[in-house]
Amino acid sequence: MVIGWGILVMIGVIVARYLRRFPLQCDEWYSFHTVCQTVGYILGTVGWCFSMWFNATSSSKLSASSKTLTTIAFAFLNLQVSSITNLFIFMATSAAMDGVAAASLRSVLQRVQLAAERSGRAAQQIRVVAVSKTKPVSVLREVYDAGHRCFGENYVQELVEKAPQLPEDIKWHFIGNLQSNKVKPLLGIRGAFGVIVGWNDMIIVQDQFYMNFGSGMIRKQYGLLLVCTSTIANRLDRAVANIGRKPLKIFVQVNTSGEISKSGVDPAGCVDLVKHIRNCPNLEFCGLMTIGMLDYSSTPENFQMLSNCKSEVCKAFAISEEQCELSMGMSADFEQAIEMGSTNVRIGSTIFGAREYPKKQNH
Repeated sequence: MVIGWGILVMIGVIVARYLRRFPLQCDEWYSFHTVCQTVGYILGTVGWCFSMWFNATSSSKLSASSKTLTTIAFAFLNLQVSSITNLFIFMATSAAMDGVAAASLRSVLQRVQLAAERSGRAAQQIRVVAVSKTKPVSVLREVYDAGHRCFGENYVQELVEKAPQLPEDIKWHFIGNLQSNKVKPLLGIRGAFGVIVGWNDMIIVQDQFYMNFGSGMIRKQYGLLLVCTSTIANRLDRAVANIGRKPLKIFVQVNTSGEISKSGVDPAGCVDLVKHIRNCPNLEFCGLMTIGMLDYSSTPENFQMLSNCKSEVCKAFAISEEQCELSMGMSADFEQAIEMGSTNVRIGSTIFGAREYPKKQNH
């Protein structure tokens, strides 16, 4: 039993250290790691109790060395006690997500699954970004404990404050405008990202972009940026070259609604911008992104236009549809977006409730 414990614990360690780099839904690798560690804990405990019982009742006594070895093994075994605690937490949150945000998450994931099935896909093919703007860390923790690992923020200051207070395996998405004066605090984030180094030459573009930090330090993961002009692409290309990291993954933002207030390349210029990005040695084209009309009056047309842009891009560069993701759909329209081909949805209020802005004081 002690040998069985040792094998299971080692499997758990290997899973935790090496296999969690693969992006599985709801952090299945961590769950598998926890189960291995916990089963090993149970086996080791049973083995220790059996050895003590055997020594007390049998005429064949254990040698002093055997008793010492067993006791040492049991003492070391108790270092894994946190694993069984984590398993109970995981089981409890999976069986009964009694918090409002956790219950909302479960509802959203069910709706994502149904929408994916209607489009002939699996739910695991859809990335759900829980956009938690203005919500306290306690609410994010509730959703995290329910198994979710992909969160988004719109303001640098919120990201800087929240990230160190939450587990490091969260994949953070920053969605919004990043000004140069916000770069330093972003790069100083510890805990969730370690210290993000080597990006001081990149974040100089005062325009809208979308960055996926991933777990660990950003230079070891992949980035997703929204690019809507060739100028931004050129700046990013030079910055990545200065950093010396692998090519940065790029989403091209397309203004499918034609609204002046929104960023994004005109649909007619989409192929040209994608061509420009593909010619940048330090950038890797990843897909297209759009935001529908604010009143959702022409959402289907917006999504269809982005889908048409995808077809044109795939045809122009002879790439498969899998090589061009679609990021479209938010709280009010994510199901429709999934049915129309979205692989990335950004959901805020449906999970977290209405945003809470501080009230202005009257002077």
